[in-house]
Amino acid sequence: MSRRQQDLFRSGAPIHRVAIQPPLCKSTRVLFGCRRVPTHSLMFAVVFVLTAVPMLQASDNVRSTTRQPETGNGTETGNTEHAQLIEDELQIDNIDRGHWAYRKLTDFPPPDTTQSNWPRTTIDRFILSKLQAHNLSPVAEATRETLIRRLSFDLTGLPPTAAELSQYLNDSRPDSYRRLVDRLLASPHYGRRWGQHWLDLARFAETDGYEHDKIRGNAWRYRDWIVNALNSDIGYDRFITLQLAGDVLAAQDTKQTSSRIATAFLLSGPDMPDINSQQERHHVLLNEMTATAGATLLSLQIGCAECHDHKYDPISQGDFYRLRAFFDRAIKLKTNQSVSTMAPNADPDATSQIHPRGDWQTPGPEVAAAFPRIANVSGSQVTTKLHPRVQLARWLTDPSQPLAARSIVNRVWQHHFGTGLSNTPSDFGVMGEEPSHPKLLDHLANRLINHDWSLKDLHRQIVLSATYRTQSKPPVTASANPDAAQAWKDAKLADPSNRLLARFPRRRLDAESLRDAMLLASGTLNHQAGGPGISPPLPEALIKTLKSGQWKTSADTAEHYRRSIYIFARRNLRYPLFATFDRPAANCSCAMRTPSTTALQSLLLLNSNFTLDLSKRLASLCINEYAEAPQTQTREIFRRVFARLPTSQEELDCHEFLLSQAAMAEQQGSHDPALAALTELCRALFNSNEFLYID
Repeated sequence: MSRRQQDLFRSGAPIHRVAIQPPLCKSTRVLFGCRRVPTHSLMFAVVFVLTAVPMLQASDNVRSTTRQPETGNGTETGNTEHAQLIEDELQIDNIDRGHWAYRKLTDFPPPDTTQSNWPRTTIDRFILSKLQAHNLSPVAEATRETLIRRLSFDLTGLPPTAAELSQYLNDSRPDSYRRLVDRLLASPHYGRRWGQHWLDLARFAETDGYEHDKIRGNAWRYRDWIVNALNSDIGYDRFITLQLAGDVLAAQDTKQTSSRIATAFLLSGPDMPDINSQQERHHVLLNEMTATAGATLLSLQIGCAECHDHKYDPISQGDFYRLRAFFDRAIKLKTNQSVSTMAPNADPDATSQIHPRGDWQTPGPEVAAAFPRIANVSGSQVTTKLHPRVQLARWLTDPSQPLAARSIVNRVWQHHFGTGLSNTPSDFGVMGEEPSHPKLLDHLANRLINHDWSLKDLHRQIVLSATYRTQSKPPVTASANPDAAQAWKDAKLADPSNRLLARFPRRRLDAESLRDAMLLASGTLNHQAGGPGISPPLPEALIKTLKSGQWKTSADTAEHYRRSIYIFARRNLRYPLFATFDRPAANCSCAMRTPSTTALQSLLLLNSNFTLDLSKRLASLCINEYAEAPQTQTREIFRRVFARLPTSQEELDCHEFLLSQAAMAEQQGSHDPALAALTELCRALFNSNEFLYID
């Protein structure tokens, strides 16, 4: 072995990346480290790694991970190893920089699709160009009833009210859809919907987690700041800046004192204030903050380099700890006290250094704050002119830095279409998925920057597109429109995963939207905003299993019906409906919820007290408004639940169902058979696929 290989094995650092590359010539070659070698040499290397490496590492692993008493030889050997962490740092070459995510942003002009009048925005020209390359056509546009429900859920997390539905369906002006988009973007519910997406990334909760899961009394202030910032459309560049350095800016400008609240972003993860070693707590907390910043803002798994160089991406352990150095002095920990926000110089004596193998008890060479080399296309340096975290925020949002803009554009696209242009929203590295439409991603990233980083402008551009307005289901009658039916059939066959977006992807409501939609439909949604998290009642069977004080039901029953974003977020006890419908536990940054389909979901939605309560409230509301008109009651329920009127066949089916249910209720001694029957109809519709899914 070379000296470099011996040092790597002895120090526990990883071997350079092994990545398969396309052949450069007729003889098959691959990339090993930074050199191209023939296949037979690679096979020899693989055999060596599988046989010799475990033996070498076994002898190294017998040592304790705790710091041992230092002897003269041990100190000299340790210092040598630590010095070589910097001396032999992973080098970055042109092949690394050629990866799609690290290239400079290019504002590609929209492709020429003049032969089609389908495109409504530049987005459609990129989508259509790729569809045409695969001999496919986009499917027909969805109905107006479908579009208003889709748009309302996407932008506000709520279905349209009966009044909103009527207003839009009766608006015959050519720009009625654009007017609807603008109204929904201006709604205060927009921030409550999109704020939850960001809180998933920020692993937000109102407790510490771990064994004791103590309450963080002011955590809710960060949630409210996020909602207000998004509603105000302050620009994603400022949105990032305040969350990284709001405390610094607040100290410089007394008018921005609330900006410090934004720095709870990096401190919203789990913490253990009562741990024996506050030094260990400090190390774990900073590492988690650094990993979250990398994954959320850069879409890079920088946290994988905490203990060793990244196994696949050109991110060294030095890169990780130099990024961590931006935050080393931002927090000062005290035993049994949670830390909620950062401060400009909370711990001036903190030392920034590498920790070999990620061991908090093994300090290595000191490092200075610096931007991750692979993402630093312009070669920017950290200076002493500005606070380091302000420089980090400015570097992230500099037009020459491609990752931040690509990352947030991909996330916004993901929440509109269910899947990002890249399906690995927090991993743009070599193990992530390349974008299905890379030129479109760059086009939208450039547009975001050129439009003052306005997220609302980005939303508007996406939802106004013809791509967003397509149908999600095949035509009901193929004979009425054979061309549309054939387009659907061709797209389904050629692109079953719908990455080319010939049709709109049908998606299930997330947990919060499901609960909020039921509250709004039943007329019980409390629109009160802000403040500490509220605690609706839990099932009695669950309460019996809890510790004393783990969940204190809010005394004001009106608060039980507030929007889901305001429900108390306890890390070790998720609200049952949320846990059942895949809300993350907030122990780490969640870029994409993975929807499950389980029997428990059906049982809870059918039999829970929550469903029974709201079904009865909706039935009572319709009976009170239309006492002598059963048919009108049914129509009102359909409007509230499905955002459409029932068909004649559905009206007939509902009529027969109500008659049978009323007779059954009367036999069982019900005091109000009509109410009992209508309650059962509401419960059935709340459990239907049409309610649970966005078409």
